[in-house]
Formats: sequence, C-alpha cells, structure tokens
Amino acid sequence: MAESIAPERLTRKSKSIAQLLATRVQETPDREAYRYPVGEEWRSMTWRQAGERVKAIAAGLLSLGLGREERVGILANTRIEWLLCDLGILSAGGATTTVYPSSTAEDIAYILADSETRIVFAEDLGQLKKLADRRSEMPKLEKAVLIDGAPEAIDSAWVMTLADLEAAGAARLAKDPRAVDEVVAGIEPAHLATLIYTSGTTGKPKGVRLLHECWAYTADAMESTHLMTSEDVQYLWLPMSHSFGKVLMAGHIASGSVCAIDGRIPKIVENLAVVKPTIMAAVPRIFEKVYNKILEGAKQGGLKQKIFEWAIATGKRGSQLRQEGKEPSGMLAFKLKIADKLVFSKIKNRFGGRVRYFISGSAPLSRDIAEFFHSCGILILEGYGLTESSAASFVNRPSKYAFGSVGVPMPGTELKLAPADSEILMKSPGIMQGYHNQPDQTTEALTEDGWLRTGDIGEVDDRGFLRITDRKKDLIKTSGGKYIAPQSIEGKLKSTCPFISQVIVHGDKRNFVTALVTLDEESTVKWAKEQSALSGKSYAEIVQTSEVKAMLAPYFDEVNKSLAKYETVKQFAILPKDLTIDEGELTPSLKVKRKVVEKKYAGLLDKMYEGSIADA
Repeated sequence: MAESIAPERLTRKSKSIAQLLATRVQETPDREAYRYPVGEEWRSMTWRQAGERVKAIAAGLLSLGLGREERVGILANTRIEWLLCDLGILSAGGATTTVYPSSTAEDIAYILADSETRIVFAEDLGQLKKLADRRSEMPKLEKAVLIDGAPEAIDSAWVMTLADLEAAGAARLAKDPRAVDEVVAGIEPAHLATLIYTSGTTGKPKGVRLLHECWAYTADAMESTHLMTSEDVQYLWLPMSHSFGKVLMAGHIASGSVCAIDGRIPKIVENLAVVKPTIMAAVPRIFEKVYNKILEGAKQGGLKQKIFEWAIATGKRGSQLRQEGKEPSGMLAFKLKIADKLVFSKIKNRFGGRVRYFISGSAPLSRDIAEFFHSCGILILEGYGLTESSAASFVNRPSKYAFGSVGVPMPGTELKLAPADSEILMKSPGIMQGYHNQPDQTTEALTEDGWLRTGDIGEVDDRGFLRITDRKKDLIKTSGGKYIAPQSIEGKLKSTCPFISQVIVHGDKRNFVTALVTLDEESTVKWAKEQSALSGKSYAEIVQTSEVKAMLAPYFDEVNKSLAKYETVKQFAILPKDLTIDEGELTPSLKVKRKVVEKKYAGLLDKMYEGSIADA
C-alpha cells in the first residue's frame, strides 16, 4: 500500500482568475457563458456581456478608491450577481471576503471586522439590515452595495445600488478605457484573492487566506483533467461562499463551458428539467435523498417492483464489469438496454436526462449509493479537498474511478500519510497562505516546508486511490479504549434505511455506542398512513411512537451485523425534527455540526446510558 504520491506534472497557464477571464472573453466573446433566472424566466449571457459587466463593477470599485488586496465582502445567495461581483473584485485587484447569507448579524460583523472589509455587496434589504444593526462594530466598512431593492429605507449616504456602482464604473472606463486592464495585468500570483471563513476551535471562525495562485492553479488543474469541456452545461447551485462553489467557477472559466446558476435549493428538481445539465456538483445529502425516494417509490409490489429489482440486479452486473475497466457485451448488454428503457431512463430523467457525471464533495459519499447510481448508468465522481487547499485536491475521473475512494490527486498535488497516525498531508499551489490574523493556528495547520495537515485519516491503495477513513478529531474513543469511526457507521445506516435523513453516532468516553436519528418526513408520513395505529397522526406525533422505533430497529440490526461488537449501535433515539441550517445544526454545505447537535440533545443522549451495563 502506497504511503505517498508524487505530483502529476502540470503545465501552468494562468496567473489569476481575473487574467483567465480576460483571456476567455477575448477568445470566445460570443459563446454563451451563463444562464440565470429572472423571475420564472431563464436568460442567457455571453462571455462578452459578462466581461463588460465585470469590468464595470471593477471600475466602480476603483472609483470608490479600492486598493490592491483590500477586502470587499459578498453577502448573498448563489446567483449570477455573486459571480459577477466576485470577478469584479478580483479584476479590481481586491480580495473577496465570502459571507454565508444564513450567518447571524453577530457573525457577519465579526467576519467583516476581522477581515477589515471596506465595501460589501448585500443581496437585499434583509441582509443590509444585518449590516446596519452592527455597523458600529465594523469600523473599516465604508460602503454597502445593494444588489436588490432600494436603499432609501436605511441610509442612502452609506448605501448605493449595484446599478449605480456599474454606472460609476462605466463613467470611469469612458475616461480611462484601460483602467481595469492595467490592474489585471499587475496582479501577481502571491496577491490575496479570497478570505473564506471556516469554523474555528475557539468558536470564532477562521479566515483562510487564498491567493490568486490558488485559484489559478485549480483552474489549470481542472482544465488539464478535462473534467469540463466547452460543450458542457454545468448547473451550479452550491453556496459560492464555500470553496467547492468557487473552484467550480474557476473550472467553468477555464473550460469555456456554460454555467446555469440558481442557488435556491427548493428549485433544484424543477431547474434540472429546464437546464438539462451535463455536469452537476452536489453534496452527498442530495444523492441520499434521491436514492431513498427511488427505493421508496419502487416498493409498489407486483410486477413493477419485480421489474425494478431485476433491472437493478442487471445494472449491478454491468457496473461491476465497468469498474474492472470492461464493457458489458452479449446477453448482458442486451439486458442492460431493456433495463435502461424500463427503469434507468426514468431515473436519469429526474436529473434532466443529459448528465455525463456528477461530482460529489464536502462530505463522504456512501459507496453503496455510488454503486447504486452507477448500476442505473449514472456516474458519481467523488472528490476531496479542504477550504485550506482551495477545494480541488483529489477527484475520481470519468475513465479512472474507484467507489468508496475520493480518487487520485489533481495534477500538481502531492500527498503523503503521516507515519504516526496516517493523517493526510498535502502540498500544492492551491494550499492557503495561512489563517488571517492567527499565526498560531497557521503554524498548527502548516508544516515549515509547506505541507497542509488536513486533520483527516486516510489510506492509499496500490492504484493510487485515496480513501478517507475518518476525521482525526471526530474519532470516538470509548471508555473501553476502542477507537471508532462514526462517519463510516453513519454512512452505512443512511444507505441501508430509506427513512433516515440524518444520523449522529455517539460514544466518545462512553461505554457503548448510541445514535441520534432524524427521519425523512415525506417517506415517514407515507409509511405511517399504512399503519392503522398511526393513521391521521402528525409527523411530530409519529416520531414519538414505539411503532416507528420498531420499524427502524431491523435496519440497525442489519448494519450492526457488519460491525465489530464494540462498534455496534446499542440504542438510538429519534429527534423531533430534521436538522437545519437555520438552527445552526448544519453547515451551509449540509454537513452536520456534530458537537452542536450532541450539546443540544445532551439530555437525550444521557438518558440512553442511564442504568446500562452494555460493554464497549
């Protein structure tokens, strides 16, 4: 088994995303660049049109006196204006401070003050009010630029609209047409491009300093792997405040593909039918929800269910051959065509019918779920990276993949495993400069010779595929001294039970393992209607019943059979409602905040250990 992987050679082309955009506009001015919704209508924008708006925004920022590497915040959901404003900031030589729109006014004030942000783009009056309420805590903040709405309700002297900023930029360019071009030409790879704030151990978020070099590297690496081509249509809904969204933006510009943008999560299914993407990136939660709905929908009994089961079994045989690098032939190929017509085509149509592959990241994807979709002719390429590594560090490839792994290193990325505990260490041009204003945290994360300590434990197989076995800090150590990887157990439970929405495996310093579970409301209510004792009950009432716990128990028993005795989940409790971003239980990329949930439901956890003598 390999312990290190040297970097694949990469020819560097880009110096900055601003320079990359200028080149793209020059080379393919009249090709479609973006699609975006205005109300219920989708509109299109060419690279030339995008370039003109970006220049106007950049020149507008220069007219406000923005200096090189000075920070400009974006407080908005994923939308066309987010990308245009970000590119405008970079083209003005500034650095973008990304802020999740779900953040509280207190967190926003901390981030903008810590980053010394001078200007901020605010999506609407609601976000503007958060800024106004805490304005005294942000002494460096001089101007807010409102994307939607009229600013009169707050303070027109302090606020301007995006349209007004672009008009000021146009006036600046009329006097000095090369004002922005000259700034872009002067950007160096070592200049600061982005500050992305991630959760810190002290409770306050840490600002990750990512340079122009970081994003230019990810653009070059993605182009060299041909993950996107000029013929692709990408559907982008992920939070742009997250590094996953940012790296997709870099890849889009490098490839010259089309990017359809709409961050409204409830609109995803509807948008897929309209956009018909060829590529889409998502977090595992999206695939888990679709997977569970497909399985629930198939439980109809009779001929339809038998056809579904036959098709999946046939698809699995085809998937296994393809994983071995072979193509199904003969009778199996014939059966797969029938299975596709009867079952798989309907599943593919849920995603618009044209997807070449999905990219999954931000959290572990269950191997079972990846193989299920592959059996249906849908390839999900899992990848891995941290905000601190500009996200794109490892990814499976369309022609080289291994389910259950996060793929092989991107060109230019070097990997090694720490001898003591197999912690993943990586080095590349995408590695952060450090944490803003936190030298001690920077020293803890980066070695003297530039290796990033990821905090993840992993292993590399003989073919060079990396597998993440767990988070170093998330490992559970029972009171009996046994180490347990909770994410592995959680993934098995979610892929085995179609009713589970979220699960948190608990047991650190305890004498056995327990779990907190939330259920998918739609499938749970549907099941309850078929149970005479539960008919007519609300979801809140259903989850408190002994019947629903009895329904879940066999799924836990099935997973427990595959675990060592000390890993098995001895007890579980059902939470009254699903976890949410608004309640602070999920990150904006839908990852569970384990410690937050455990603290919130500490009483429920303690109750499962009362009077118990189960062995770890």
